Amino acid sequence: MISIATTLMLSCTGNRTNSSDNNAEDGDNEEVAAANKAVLTDAKSEELFLLIGTYTSDEGSKGVYVHRFNTQTGSSDSISMVEANNPSYLAVSPTQDHVYAVSEGEDSGVYSFSFDKNSGTLIPINFQPTLSSGPCYITIDKSGKNVYTANYGGGSITSFQVNTNGSLTPATSVLSFEGFGPDTTRQKSSHLHSVMFTSSGNYLFATDLGSDRLYRLSSTHSPFEGQPSIDERSLKVFDMPPGTGPRHFAFHPDNDKYLYILGELSGEVAVFDYENGDISHKQTVVADSVGARGSADIHITPDGRFLYSSNRLQADGIAIFAINAHDGTLTKVGYQPTARHPRNFVITPNGKYLLVAGRDDNKIQVFEINKETGLLTNTNQDILVDKPVCLKLI
Repeated sequence: MISIATTLMLSCTGNRTNSSDNNAEDGDNEEVAAANKAVLTDAKSEELFLLIGTYTSDEGSKGVYVHRFNTQTGSSDSISMVEANNPSYLAVSPTQDHVYAVSEGEDSGVYSFSFDKNSGTLIPINFQPTLSSGPCYITIDKSGKNVYTANYGGGSITSFQVNTNGSLTPATSVLSFEGFGPDTTRQKSSHLHSVMFTSSGNYLFATDLGSDRLYRLSSTHSPFEGQPSIDERSLKVFDMPPGTGPRHFAFHPDNDKYLYILGELSGEVAVFDYENGDISHKQTVVADSVGARGSADIHITPDGRFLYSSNRLQADGIAIFAINAHDGTLTKVGYQPTARHPRNFVITPNGKYLLVAGRDDNKIQVFEINKETGLLTNTNQDILVDKPVCLKLI
């Protein structure tokens, strides 16, 4: 028995030597395969789809354009296009399989598209009128069941429900506002310019450029979750200094603890403490030092260290601010000239690049962000698209 056992052991030992060699080879192959898979996965994770909303014309842009964008190199290539009339602002569903675009023109409505995340193609589903003129901003609630537009011309917010296939129902409500401001050219009536939820989804905020107001609607009183309308009974109004012309706003990525509102007419960024639906003003800084009255968009880096705002009409460019980590106040650290009319811009999720839509130069510029200083460097990897005005990354 001992001898047999020993023989078996020796036999096993001898076999183990050969098996080890084979296993080593298999292991090497597995490691190579795993490494190749990791490279492919990393390469894929580095690439996002860039959706580009435009102003359209017979001779120029035709709709929404999709490019593949590499978030490590800043390079890009064209993928697809879907026709739409003046799709000037876009919103992506929480599941990233549907995209919605306002039609800022005579038809005044919203397009719904399905989005193929493999091929990067948009497929039209349906179109619904906003029942109010000049939709210029669109947002989706956290459930993905409700879509809202800010209507500049009509001074209103329109709501839609989302069907299971991503299509939109006819408008379920139009909440209209009345007001005016001291600028007799731009503020004769209410002009809603943006509408956005807090990260918690508990509150919907909207800016009224025409009456210098910020509006807040509460989701605990307003039937946002798949219900048919906005309940104006939950409305709270925050007044801003006359002539501000609030346009776009951004919450700090650290649990929305600060709110930053960009005044298009004043060229200033107003800083507020934010807590549970209420705001308290703490600082106002100048973003547009030449008084061009064309401030446009505002965004914060994912790490919460820097804030950027775009200015148009004169000295087109991006104002750069450092955010105080202790109190959220801003310190201006630079200004980056850009292509003409930088209406909109976007920051990549890794915080490496800032892409600017230069409407009047028909191109999107790619700037690299210095993560220590916040300053921008033009990579000269322009994306050529006619009249780009909105950028979204998926």
